Amino acid sequence: MPSQTIQWFPGHMAKTRRLMKENLALVDIVFELVDARIPQSSRNPEIAQLTEGKPVLTLLTKSSLADPAVTKAWMQYYSDQNDGRFTLAIDCVTGEGMNQIEPMVRKALAEKLKRYADKGMQGRRIKAMIVGIPNVGKSTLINQISGRKGAKAENRPGVTRGKQWVTVDSGLLLLDTPGILWPKFEDPNVGMMLAYTGAVKENIIDTEELACHLMELLQKYYPQVLAERYKIELPDGTPGYELLEEAGRKRGYLLARGEIHTERMAKVLLDEYRSGKLGHFTLEAPEDCV
Repeated sequence: MPSQTIQWFPGHMAKTRRLMKENLALVDIVFELVDARIPQSSRNPEIAQLTEGKPVLTLLTKSSLADPAVTKAWMQYYSDQNDGRFTLAIDCVTGEGMNQIEPMVRKALAEKLKRYADKGMQGRRIKAMIVGIPNVGKSTLINQISGRKGAKAENRPGVTRGKQWVTVDSGLLLLDTPGILWPKFEDPNVGMMLAYTGAVKENIIDTEELACHLMELLQKYYPQVLAERYKIELPDGTPGYELLEEAGRKRGYLLARGEIHTERMAKVLLDEYRSGKLGHFTLEAPEDCV
């Protein structure tokens, strides 16, 4: 793995931290979105401190792209923490778990809603702040819940730049915030994980280096995929670059003089991983948190 510490803290992300602190008092609950494929690496460690004192519903997004068995393990892991957090696996494309969001919110806020009812305030809208790293699916979630294009959603980091309130017919009022990363990734593996899913811009890490490490992870956890998709049958522990070369050779990605076009193969690998064409993978397990 790379030895450098990856720095990533654009000015608008510092502004987002201030935005969250300033508006936290306005909301009843926080929706923390994490990527189901990398639940640990996609959790901003600053979020817990920034949202202290508020109920939190952690949503594991893009669950259709993750390994269902590992997602189930993560749900159990979060439940075992007994920290008062509520957790739900969702997918805005397939609709998985979407109809459970509002009931889960009402469960998390049961005591507060009872107090409102006792005061004759049953119709009061529930206000929720949406937080998470870039490209984790915040805008897509809002669009799906609201049933209209309430927020701009694009598959690249850094699209949502300002505060947006979106009204939902079910009685929710959602506050969208721009994606927020933390000042630096002390663990370079975290930077790699975020780059795999597109949470950080591709120019942060060399594409071929990224693909080589992803190849090694796939060989370790999902070797059958390399055999089925890329016809790779090399021994366990084969270096990532050799795996990348073999995949490029099998695909016929050749340059002049018969050299393998590893850069092209690297881009194809990352595209196929991010789109789900390779299959349903989770690159982190709860035991990685120990």
